[in-house]
Amino acid sequence: MAAKTVLIADDEQDIVETLQFMLEAEGIKCITAYNGEDALNFAKNFNPDLILLDVMMPKMNGYKVCRLLKFDKKYKDIPILIITARSQEEDRLIGEETGADEYITKPFEIIEITEKIKKYLKV
Repeated sequence: MAAKTVLIADDEQDIVETLQFMLEAEGIKCITAYNGEDALNFAKNFNPDLILLDVMMPKMNGYKVCRLLKFDKKYKDIPILIITARSQEEDRLIGEETGADEYITKPFEIIEITEKIKKYLKV
């Protein structure tokens, strides 16, 4: 079976590298993006099995990326886990409206995220 692929999109390099390290240790291939525009392009070009998506990123915010993917029949079935510092209920509702499968607030437990990813990837 081919390795699963996760797109990690966050403008904080340390978060991207930490998540990438943990996922690659589990045998999951990672693609990384540091702004929303690249995240959208990489999602369309690489068709990952799951996307970890920050909200506050340069060029395009994560809500818009999520909405564009979830409302496109080619990409709507890719699970999107929003990981953000925005913890207000209003922000969570926006995440739900854009079609995000999960809304996780920072700071987060790396084990919790890894378990959620494995659940969605069925690994």
